[in-house]
Amino acid sequence: LQTIAKDVKIQVEFNPAHVAAYRLVGYETRVLAAEDFADDKKDAGELGAGHTVTALYEIIPRGAKSPELEGLDIPLKYQEQDLSDAAHDSGELLTVKLRYKQPDGDVSELLSQTVDAAAQHGLATDAFRFSAAVALFGMLLRDSTASGEATIDDAVDLARGAIGSDEAGYRRAFVDMAEICGKLAATELN
Repeated sequence: LQTIAKDVKIQVEFNPAHVAAYRLVGYETRVLAAEDFADDKKDAGELGAGHTVTALYEIIPRGAKSPELEGLDIPLKYQEQDLSDAAHDSGELLTVKLRYKQPDGDVSELLSQTVDAAAQHGLATDAFRFSAAVALFGMLLRDSTASGEATIDDAVDLARGAIGSDEAGYRRAFVDMAEICGKLAATELN
């Protein structure tokens, strides 16, 4: 591991004009308090050359009907629920902020990137769909209530349709493993 950045922290802020609710999939044990994001004394992870990090969020778009939103629109007496003009006018879906220190540094640097709200209507890449399949499979293995009515077959189908360019064969190996797991689970049920 050749460290290219240390104490790497990522913060995602969703625009409430477009996102009614969200949930981080995985990394639940790595969540930092908002005030810790800018605190250079708070330790975080290292990033090595050639490494990538994938974070998936489940979002519920504003205006969507979802049982997850029931009770969230109850008027509050002491808090305003109006959205700012910045939220309405920006056209942004979210902002991703990355804070990191140079390998030999002590003061963090900040990178920030917005994602346009129109991006939510694009086609998902094979890499994104495959990541979602792996996340779903993990949720099913740990009996997460967030997996809803999904099955291992659903995860396998999603992964199989997203194998794409798989030169090393890792994606195909995952599909094979998930299929075996599904067959074992079906055998245990019978």
